[in-house]
Amino acid sequence: MKKDGKHIQQRWMELVGAAFFALIGAIVVKDSLRTGFRWGSDGPEPGYFPFYIGCTLILGAAWVAFKTIKTWATDDGKEVFSGMSEFKLVLRMFIPICVFVVGVMFLGIYVSAITYIALFMVFEGKFSWVKAVAVAVGVAIFLFVLFEVWFLVPLPKGPIESWLGY
Repeated sequence: MKKDGKHIQQRWMELVGAAFFALIGAIVVKDSLRTGFRWGSDGPEPGYFPFYIGCTLILGAAWVAFKTIKTWATDDGKEVFSGMSEFKLVLRMFIPICVFVVGVMFLGIYVSAITYIALFMVFEGKFSWVKAVAVAVGVAIFLFVLFEVWFLVPLPKGPIESWLGY
């Protein structure tokens, strides 16, 4: 990202956003090709609708990138997306949730949720560790009972849940 003083230019964020949605679209299209994206004799294959959604994401991202690059020469680059202080606040929310998502893959959703909620309460909310852990464990137990017991919907589990027999 190019910074103009202590600000982030709008055009750079538009290009980053376009690249992100193009990447998501490409992932969806690639997986649709794997699962089948045509209309079969018995109806649509599993990747039929996701394929076209992925194509739409790619086309939309290309359009945003095209419009941004097209106006680059006439744009003086002074349109501000945000100041660095505001952007840092966004990153303080965005980075922990990304760590949570990665944690779900390795630790399961319940352990990751306990960790995320407790750390967020302590470092952002300035709660005591006792309150934070109590709330985090309570939320995880509630979600476990709600999804695993009542609705019978299995959520991603990690090694601790496996060790406990789930």
